[in-house]
Amino acid sequence: MKIKIQSIHFDADRKLVEFITEKVLKLEHYHDKIIDATVYLKLNNHHTKANKHVEIKINILHSTLFKDAEAETFEAATDIVMDTLKVQIRKHKERLLEKTQKILSNS
Repeated sequence: MKIKIQSIHFDADRKLVEFITEKVLKLEHYHDKIIDATVYLKLNNHHTKANKHVEIKINILHSTLFKDAEAETFEAATDIVMDTLKVQIRKHKERLLEKTQKILSNS
């Protein structure tokens, strides 16, 4: 899987990039047809503590999954996004299996 990480208006340090890469690579356990992932890291100009914004877009064969979140740290926002993406991937895979079984039963 190819992973592209873009930090907007700041430079992400190596530890953050490694943390995100490690988390995104774990998604391959849930679906083996993941083509690539694009991660956007943004610092919002809010005056609240939760100004770290993470967006992750996953391209799976014939589909795209997306989730974003804000939190006090990029790590926390990444964890929120990853939990949701895991659920989305499982549901996507279940739908594909249902379609396949329906096609096979009609043949």
